[in-house]
Amino acid sequence: MQKNYKIILLLVFNLFFSVGIIFSQQKEAAKSDKSVSETSISLPFLGEVKPRLANEIEASNWILGCETLDRDFADYDAYKEYLVPLGIKRLRFQGGWAKTEKEKGVYNWAWLDHIINDATQRGLEPWLQLSYGNPIYKGGGGDNLGAGLPYSKEALAAWDKWVAAMVSRYKGKVKEWEVWNEGNFGDNLQNTPEVVAAINIRTIDIIKKIQPGALVSGLSLGHISLSYADTFFKILHQQKKLHLFDNITYHDYVYNPDANDLLVERLRDILRKYNNKIKLRQGENGAPSGPGFGRGAIGDYDWTELSQAKWDTRRMLGNLGHDIESSIFTIIDIAYTSGPIRKLNIKGLIASDTAKKAIRTKLAYRSIQSVTSVFDNSLERIRDMHFTYEKKSTVKRDQVLYTKSTDRSIAVYGYRNKKSQLQVYSIWMDETIPSNTNDMKNLDFSFINGNFKEPVYVDIITGKVYDIPANQWSREGNIYSFKKIPVYDGPILIADKSLIMLNK
Repeated sequence: MQKNYKIILLLVFNLFFSVGIIFSQQKEAAKSDKSVSETSISLPFLGEVKPRLANEIEASNWILGCETLDRDFADYDAYKEYLVPLGIKRLRFQGGWAKTEKEKGVYNWAWLDHIINDATQRGLEPWLQLSYGNPIYKGGGGDNLGAGLPYSKEALAAWDKWVAAMVSRYKGKVKEWEVWNEGNFGDNLQNTPEVVAAINIRTIDIIKKIQPGALVSGLSLGHISLSYADTFFKILHQQKKLHLFDNITYHDYVYNPDANDLLVERLRDILRKYNNKIKLRQGENGAPSGPGFGRGAIGDYDWTELSQAKWDTRRMLGNLGHDIESSIFTIIDIAYTSGPIRKLNIKGLIASDTAKKAIRTKLAYRSIQSVTSVFDNSLERIRDMHFTYEKKSTVKRDQVLYTKSTDRSIAVYGYRNKKSQLQVYSIWMDETIPSNTNDMKNLDFSFINGNFKEPVYVDIITGKVYDIPANQWSREGNIYSFKKIPVYDGPILIADKSLIMLNK
């Protein structure tokens, strides 16, 4: 009787907790919607960016995080119908050694078969990570972030068998693999660059033997440590293994998504010392949709769904502007029940609760649809473009030259359609953490070597598209000038209308 009483109390507590989460999320959604609705753009409204299905897009820069299924912190079936409409083809999954091999030598693939088969049947492309460890083996490492890598002779032999079995099973459906997740984290002796380099080397040897054409991601650095990365690269280079990797991944959660550009470039410079062909990939990043210390990285800020949408899209477009593939963390809120986080991690594009149900999409989901609709492999980055702001100081940003009449820091990147050569520019104020209001500033622009037939203005956050009237833009030779263009700390585009699919 007493046991039943405790169970009833626990159920009631969970019910009220879930209701509280839903109410809080609805409150934040209303707050975000109010902020967005207050945006004042005095341009003629044309319609909204039309979302594109993932299978309508040949290829793009984007990857979508579908992590923690290996530890049952999220439910794939709760969000699978939301995947294709978001417009991202590649999905990051974690394979789950401990979930698959609960008895030594016996693999139960049913849970992962279901996920991989469903995703590929939808035309999506899994990027499958092999971690974490498996505590059924002594010295086998843990099954959570920072819990340690396998290190004993028995555990490493079991790891090798596990990797070979997984690659053999899924090589027909998975072409991209990742070795481990944030191996530099954790309070243990298995997080040194030497140990992480060793697990990367033995793992890529197995993958390439079974699937020679596989694309493999290495390192997966949690927070950028240049000295750690240098040691890792040096070891792989000395062992003549670095060239086997397609890309090197890093995760760097910072409150201002534009604040780590220089650090990333320094990381790339270190990699180029050893190999100038391997790419960098932003393997995991996102922002919360509400405040809450203890909910994971950068939780200690008054986030809303509006500032989350700004953060996610600024990080995506900033990565694109630096030729770095970008993975968004994460598709849905994650209900952690073990490991270093024990609260609902609300970085999802879909609101969830402790029952792992999909409640509704957040503003960031719609904002990212705007990004994926416009920026695919039909565009190429303009590397020889000059950009000017009225007059005064000239600033160089990754071969983009511009002057500005304001002391505000602004991110500017340019692209052109490979066939038509018509252009699109992404612009936002980048000097601060994304705010929870939309304070616009009207600025004048001049693009040298521009190319527009019918320029339009796009607000990425809302997806709304506006005409730029003839009296607000002009052309003189190859210089296109624009007047009174609203700019704020969320991305806006000046684009040729032909490059924007419209829902009218």
